[in-house]
Amino acid sequence: MSQKSPPAALAPGHAFFFGLGYAAERLAARLLSAGWRVSGTVRDPEKQNALRERGIAAHLFGPGMPLENPERVLDGVTHLISSIPPVDAGDPALLAHGEAIRATETLRWTGYLSTPAVYGDRQGALVHESDPPNPGSARGRRRLAAELAWMDVLDGAGDVQVFRLSGIYGPGTRNAIAQVKAGTARIIDKPGQVFNRIHVDDIGTILLASMARPAANRIYNVADNEACPSGDVIRYACALLGVEPPEPIPFDSAALSPMARSFYSECKRLDTTRLVKELEVQLDYPTYRVGLSAIFAELGSGAE
Repeated sequence: MSQKSPPAALAPGHAFFFGLGYAAERLAARLLSAGWRVSGTVRDPEKQNALRERGIAAHLFGPGMPLENPERVLDGVTHLISSIPPVDAGDPALLAHGEAIRATETLRWTGYLSTPAVYGDRQGALVHESDPPNPGSARGRRRLAAELAWMDVLDGAGDVQVFRLSGIYGPGTRNAIAQVKAGTARIIDKPGQVFNRIHVDDIGTILLASMARPAANRIYNVADNEACPSGDVIRYACALLGVEPPEPIPFDSAALSPMARSFYSECKRLDTTRLVKELEVQLDYPTYRVGLSAIFAELGSGAE
């Protein structure tokens, strides 16, 4: 699956990721290929070694495991991306290393990856970034507190951008096609419920566009152009694979994790006008159909 190079106006720097997860790894690969220095954090020594073999300076970090010599680790970092979920006490990166982050003199752009859960339930209404947050879940309240904390810590010490990411999908196991093939796909029937999604590589494109056009304390909805019921996505994946979709399960009787049930308790559509007008981003995968079709095509070609 093709990944665009960083904008020509964005000179290579040193990108540091607090949390080298799914989206971060995909973006890290793009930066490496463009001549950037890339480093970040993981919790697993085995993953640390694997990333180092790929040219990413991975450092161990997690609960009760702060960075060793954070000033040295962060020395020369120009762009910082944090995606680690907050805990009740606050944002893990800021709790452990807020002072070191603020003291990083070379830092000129910071991106915090948040969630639309900060808006709360809008009963299917279109939500713009200027709408006041009203989180209705503990997860949303923690994320909103983390957004504000990042802006506060780096106030006057660098640009902070907040990205509220809708449901992430992409190559590998993070998509409806993989779920159908694994026999784990379910259609949860909740009338009127819709979600936005975002392809993992469109996330990277949006972050790169923001790096090229930094704006202090700016917030962006990161989503595709078509909010829809989750069942539509599963049915489309089944159609691509030529199999019958699973029978819908009524929401009230579905066995869902607390997080999944919280997810289904809110309904909103994300306005992404700001991405287009300010960052001049055109999504490669503007709908789930485009994204899933591309994933299916690569499966057919044997690509990963």
